[in-house]
Amino acid sequence: MTRGRRTLPVERGEVRCLPGEPVIVEKCRFCVHSTSFRIKTAWITSPARAYCLRSRPEKDVDLSTVEEVECDDLDGEGYRSIMSILS
Repeated sequence: MTRGRRTLPVERGEVRCLPGEPVIVEKCRFCVHSTSFRIKTAWITSPARAYCLRSRPEKDVDLSTVEEVECDDLDGEGYRSIMSILS
């Protein structure tokens, strides 16, 4: 079964992955739930996803230009660092 994904807009450098809990977009690069970042019309693989899948992102992500974050957290867990997986 393929899990769905959410697209979260970046507003003033923050993403609202949970109601009332803004997270700075810089943290998304280390979140196990972030799958990709949209910059203009291009979607770039999240560095966190690249670590989890042992793949490389296509290019470095300039987080100051990210407009949306694609996220696979449909259960409402919120931010979870990839360090919880890597350690």
